[in-house]
Amino acid sequence: MERKRFECSALPSGWKREEVTRKSGLSAGKSDVYYYSPSGKKFRSKPQLARYLGNSMDLSSFDFRTGKMLISKLNKNRQRLRFDSANQVKGKPDLNTSLPVRQTASIFKQPVTKVTNHPNNKVKMDPQKAVEQPRQLFWEKKLTGLNAFDIAEEIIKTMDLPKGLQGVGPGCTDETLLSAIASALHTSSNPITGQLSAAVEKNPGVWLNTSQPLCKAFMVTDEDIRKQEELVQQVRKKLEEALMADMLAHAEESGKGSDIAQDKEEDV
Repeated sequence: MERKRFECSALPSGWKREEVTRKSGLSAGKSDVYYYSPSGKKFRSKPQLARYLGNSMDLSSFDFRTGKMLISKLNKNRQRLRFDSANQVKGKPDLNTSLPVRQTASIFKQPVTKVTNHPNNKVKMDPQKAVEQPRQLFWEKKLTGLNAFDIAEEIIKTMDLPKGLQGVGPGCTDETLLSAIASALHTSSNPITGQLSAAVEKNPGVWLNTSQPLCKAFMVTDEDIRKQEELVQQVRKKLEEALMADMLAHAEESGKGSDIAQDKEEDV
């Protein structure tokens, strides 16, 4: 990895911005951005930065990726503040009855519950709005660049997909395919079969089934199940050996401790 660290002029004095470019793997060429406080504390996301700075600085117009204040956002925020202050002066009531949107970075559906205290209150529902909106095509590509880190802040190696799984769609990489399959397993209770229509390869924008991941139709054979069982047995054996070694190490340490205590008592 190639690391570059600069002073961040948009943040208070002493704050630094670090850009880490990956040199190998499926995400080679992509970069991650981190920020460091004057005391050396590391921040991976804008919400972490906002929680740390609190009310001392407004980060609504701050672009975490570039480390700059966006002038367009800053002007919009100023216009909104002037509009809100004008409405407060006029004393207009807030007639908005729509449910609030959960402000999280989650990519999956997050339900919001509206609680009413009075038993006579009734919430009217529009049947047209209750219909589930169609999914955006290739939305799984938004997950590109999201990685898991271990306790040592190192990127966890992604799993290797079976050779029988092949991606569908423009610019579909192994990383996108893995994200699509993981998302389908998490958000849907239906079986994962892949894209069953042969026409999807010719025109995925028309024939793509959004309820299935971005992969061609595949079959799970008995050989695939046997190999997976062997992998599970190998992992269980390694775990058993590691637990046994840890138990023996603790027993040896406790034995040495008791011998030292006994020698001290004899000397006394």
